[in-house]
Amino acid sequence: MKYLGAHVSAAGGPDQAVLRAVEIGADAFALFTKNQRQWRAKPLTDEAIEAFRTACREHDFAPKQILPHDSYLINLGHPDAGGLAKSRDAFLDEMQRCEQLGLTLLNFHPGSHLKKISERECLSRIAESINQALDATRGVTAVIENTAGQGTNLGWRFEHLAEIIEQVDDKSRVGVCIDTCHAFAAGYDLRTPEACTATLDDFGAVVGFEYLRGMHLNDAKSEYASRVDRHHSLGQGNIGLDAFTTIMRDPRIDEIPLVLETIEPAIWAEEIAWLRAQVADA
Repeated sequence: MKYLGAHVSAAGGPDQAVLRAVEIGADAFALFTKNQRQWRAKPLTDEAIEAFRTACREHDFAPKQILPHDSYLINLGHPDAGGLAKSRDAFLDEMQRCEQLGLTLLNFHPGSHLKKISERECLSRIAESINQALDATRGVTAVIENTAGQGTNLGWRFEHLAEIIEQVDDKSRVGVCIDTCHAFAAGYDLRTPEACTATLDDFGAVVGFEYLRGMHLNDAKSEYASRVDRHHSLGQGNIGLDAFTTIMRDPRIDEIPLVLETIEPAIWAEEIAWLRAQVADA
């Protein structure tokens, strides 16, 4: 079973994200549990928590079908002590919000060295940040998203992800989300069925499918291996449709949320329907 959806708005409360997912025919979704461009947010109220949990029950969304994303400001590999502490506090708050909502996954970008520390030291800081958050929470898995490698962002090589995971103490609570646009921009070819399968095989060999907890299905405005993060609608970018057909038919990618972050919300329902049809037509 493949769960399909999109990253929907939680404006008006997290329960509204559930309803927006239903409107586009989704059986998975992503959301921000707070404003993604601010450090602080008001605590979730008991009413908001209960409304979200009720909406999920009423519309048959289990926690494994929901992939919340943390704030874009957080840098768990920050080279400066102050920035690192601030990021770690904010990440813990994000994990705790997931706990309150009954969610079991939290998707995040790993971090950046800002040209101040080595890649290896930055990756170790990221792993230690994850360890601290896992020690202080229960039941939520930290899901590392691969990046396009823009600027000084790490996580654009599968080896980066594997190195972080290696240093996480509780491996049952760490996972990976693969973004197709990011992978393509980072130099992993997806343009043909054969290339896409080879990239997935590479992921399996370096990281392991046992760690795959979700995917972001995005075409790319950016060029192959450009290290530039620019999403596009399915079939309208430089990846093309073959990759998404291949992904939908790969049995290694089951029982996880497959989330659109494509650029036209008005056609999300069409994109979800097209993705489902790839399995039916296999």
